[in-house]
Amino acid sequence: MNRKVYTCIAFLFVVYTTIQAQAGEHFRFALLTDIHVTNKGTAFEDLQNSINQVNKTQGIDFVLVTGDITEEGDRASMKKVKTALGQLKVKYYIIPGNHETKWSESGVTDFGHIFGGERFKFEHKGFLFLGFNSGPLMRMADGHVVPQDITWLKDELKKAGKEKPVFLVTHYPLLKGDVDNWYDVTDAVRPFNIRAFMGGHYHKNQFFSYDGIPGIINRSNLRGKDPVGGYSVYEITPDSVFVYEQKIGEQPKKWCALSLTKPYYNAKGATDKYPDFSVNKEYPQVKEKWLVQTGVGIYCSPAIEKEQVFVGDDMGILTAYSLKKGKKLWSFRSGNRIVGTPAAADGIVVFGSADKHIYGLNAEDGTLLWKIEAEEPVLGAVTIDNGIAYIGASDHTFRAIDIRTGKLIWAYTGVKGYIETRPLVEGDKVIFGAWDNTLYALSKKEGKELWKWTGGLTRMHFSPAAVWPVAANGKVFITDPQRAMTAIDLETGETVWRTFQSTVRETIGLSADKERIYSKTMNDSIVCFSTKGNKPDQLWSSNVGFGYEHAPSMQVEKDGVMFGSTKGGLIFALEPLTGKILWKHKTGNSLISTVVPINRHQVLFTATGGETGLLEWKE
Repeated sequence: MNRKVYTCIAFLFVVYTTIQAQAGEHFRFALLTDIHVTNKGTAFEDLQNSINQVNKTQGIDFVLVTGDITEEGDRASMKKVKTALGQLKVKYYIIPGNHETKWSESGVTDFGHIFGGERFKFEHKGFLFLGFNSGPLMRMADGHVVPQDITWLKDELKKAGKEKPVFLVTHYPLLKGDVDNWYDVTDAVRPFNIRAFMGGHYHKNQFFSYDGIPGIINRSNLRGKDPVGGYSVYEITPDSVFVYEQKIGEQPKKWCALSLTKPYYNAKGATDKYPDFSVNKEYPQVKEKWLVQTGVGIYCSPAIEKEQVFVGDDMGILTAYSLKKGKKLWSFRSGNRIVGTPAAADGIVVFGSADKHIYGLNAEDGTLLWKIEAEEPVLGAVTIDNGIAYIGASDHTFRAIDIRTGKLIWAYTGVKGYIETRPLVEGDKVIFGAWDNTLYALSKKEGKELWKWTGGLTRMHFSPAAVWPVAANGKVFITDPQRAMTAIDLETGETVWRTFQSTVRETIGLSADKERIYSKTMNDSIVCFSTKGNKPDQLWSSNVGFGYEHAPSMQVEKDGVMFGSTKGGLIFALEPLTGKILWKHKTGNSLISTVVPINRHQVLFTATGGETGLLEWKE
């Protein structure tokens, strides 16, 4: 061999041994999760205590903060947490939890603005750390990792290579019942050298297997019933991972150990158990006439006018498809995600965006006709009535807009919370709920407040804000997260009746003849009540068999069929008078927003997994 060859071999040996040494270096880091800061209680004190203890502890290289940093997802609390975390003497990396993504006045944009993003990526002493959002976004549902985050995850792992040891950081456990598309994530990462997932959500130390991949769940930062709170400390050695519980002022206690050399799963294996689609074989008369996989999360229902379907997505894009074949016709990009369901009428489609604007587009070609600026993100769904669009935003304002000119007709500024619902227009009134425990009734003509209903609700989380209210026989009907169904006098705003008998939550629907209301219970069933009288009168209950359920997707009747959907990708059809099941069809495993029936035999749908499509069934 000549000198050049010897030099090359020596260089490669040095590089190889350097990499091995880096991957085998000893280090420690802290993990804080489920902090739940609010404007009262001891949560912030517990956070401050943990920060002080981390700062006093020698050898902590960095801190991971794995979500639920606030109780209500509000901007003020997040800023308060950021200020506190800024006291750390080491760098921290942070992801949101469901309390930042489900209840968010900003449409989950504040988290990124305050902390710099919803993901993180860094390498430390030979290990790659990837953190990402596990949802859900804005809607009550199971956790969900959006398609674009799975794509990012695959790309980063491919760049790192199959030998690089990796830790993955989420808030939710990657388990069935916690994250609806857990299997998409575990299938995506399995070919790589994943040493463990780590996160929180359960508020206690637990160890799981995510389809064979180790999953470490960490205690909450809150003190709970103890005198002090605490956090986790991870110790990485050349061959092991040790996890310690660190209570404030006490010695750390080791509770978990993992090997860094032992293979815990088969990289060429598969998920232990995939979602069950066998229901589709029971009802072969139902077919997907067309289905579009957008690759981007969708949180709103489709809107329709004539032969066009309009869908907004997580990237802020409104897309028009042909109703007949699902062909993409045009798209328009706003400045941030679209959460509220659009509406279309008279050749104009109207929608709000988290970029703080309301848009009016030409429905034929997607050109911008007008836009109105709000002071905060616009998350509300749109209702159009006689050429007027009604929509609420997070700037405590509800607006009425002429859809032809974009002229603001009136603005009601007395809303205390943020608005996501679709307003009800009934007679001379427009009615909507907000995340402030309140249902509002305004004059449709000038936006004057007519009445407000609170029903004795005191917690923000119990607000009648996600349900789309309906009205019949002089009453407004709602459901709320306190698991109650309520009838309210349309003229006075007084409670007519309120019942907890069916354990419903944030879903309601009205029959075509306005004689019946429907709602989804939190376990298996649809219930039907009469709209008549001054007492709750249940007409029927139908066991649809969808299991535990809490998604805010409304029931819709069309041409003698009642349609509904679930958090688990199931769409179903019932006979309105009896509740008899006509058919069920599972399109995926993520939340189906309120479906849009075209006629008795066709129904449009969207899913958080990024699907939009048209189901068709034959009798």
